[in-house]
Amino acid sequence: MNFNTFLDSVVNIKHLPLLGEEAHRKLSPPYRLELAEKYKEKRKTASKAGVMALFYPDVKETTHVVFILRKTYKGVHSAQVGFPGGKVEDIDNNLMETALRETEEEIGVPVKQIEVLKTLSPLYIPPSNFIVHPFLGVSKQPLTFTKQDEEVEAVIEVRVNEILEDQNLITTKVPTSYNVDVEVPAFRLNNYIVWGATAMMLSEIKVLLKQIL
Repeated sequence: MNFNTFLDSVVNIKHLPLLGEEAHRKLSPPYRLELAEKYKEKRKTASKAGVMALFYPDVKETTHVVFILRKTYKGVHSAQVGFPGGKVEDIDNNLMETALRETEEEIGVPVKQIEVLKTLSPLYIPPSNFIVHPFLGVSKQPLTFTKQDEEVEAVIEVRVNEILEDQNLITTKVPTSYNVDVEVPAFRLNNYIVWGATAMMLSEIKVLLKQIL
């Protein structure tokens, strides 16, 4: 999709109501409700994080969105695909600042180049006990990425059309903390599998974009 065409339409996303759980449920792992119930008390003290779904043109004016592949480490989100972002720090005045700061730190996009168009529905992640607040932003110029080597294995650029095409919705088996593989809904984007919380947030973005594009 041509970026100017995308930009003309995406500004209307500001006026759309959020879809929250309705959209998240489409890509929710089958064990999520059980985990959410198990962590109900713990959720009251959950940490907060902000992430950025950043759309931008490439040099051919084709619209893309950027993801990161996280490093392999001892943690629940090891080697997963996600949006750039991270936990709130004391220097942040609000969650939007968190998402912008972390995006600059993780993939090298200056805060001043990002225009935030919409605050999306927050999502609770039981395994890490975080409430993640996603934001949808745009950069009106092609971007050059510099990844944060300590946390980011790769920067993944995906054409917006890939998100909108239903044929890229799949089911895949993933390991769980119970040492059992479980089938979950996911996106297959650029040969990467996007599942879990990121897929749930992306589901809301997809439904919103389909209303205006």
